[in-house]
Amino acid sequence: MTAHSRVPSFSSPHVHTPARTSPVPRPSPSAPCPPARSVPLFAPLRVGRAGDRLRRAVRRRRRGAAAGLAVVAAVLAVGGTEARASRGSAPPPAQPPPAAVRLVSAPVRIADAATVRLLRPGDRVDVVAAERGGPPRVVAAGARVAEVPAPEPGVGDGGALVVLSVPRDTARALVGAGTVSRLAVTLC
Repeated sequence: MTAHSRVPSFSSPHVHTPARTSPVPRPSPSAPCPPARSVPLFAPLRVGRAGDRLRRAVRRRRRGAAAGLAVVAAVLAVGGTEARASRGSAPPPAQPPPAAVRLVSAPVRIADAATVRLLRPGDRVDVVAAERGGPPRVVAAGARVAEVPAPEPGVGDGGALVVLSVPRDTARALVGAGTVSRLAVTLC
């Protein structure tokens, strides 16, 4: 018996399979590729139950999605506007579209010039009026900064100017508050 006549067998420790032996043919000198060899027998691989767990998880997720879709369909069927109209009740009244609010540019003098230097066009600010006799109050909420003019030379502690884009009524309130109190801004 030669060393090449016996092929080792690969098997699981649980399953015993006899080893096969086959003669290994010698390559001929003129053959372009080596001859085919026999494949040893081995026990099938069993990976466990991970595949079953994955299938069950996918099945459960499908059931959950189907149940969610069924609930949404039931809500739409029962509570929809068309469903109420088909049951004999009056359809909801049509609401007119909201009126477009026309914005105007309002120049406002802010008491603290250093705060105005922090602002950039497009920022949103709240304008607060600080009066001597009472608590501060918000005059304009969420006003958009349209422009920040360059500081005026020769104006000492007079504050700085900022141009805000606000509705017409808010612009009137800003002008009125600016004449009787000091205005400040907070970034939104």
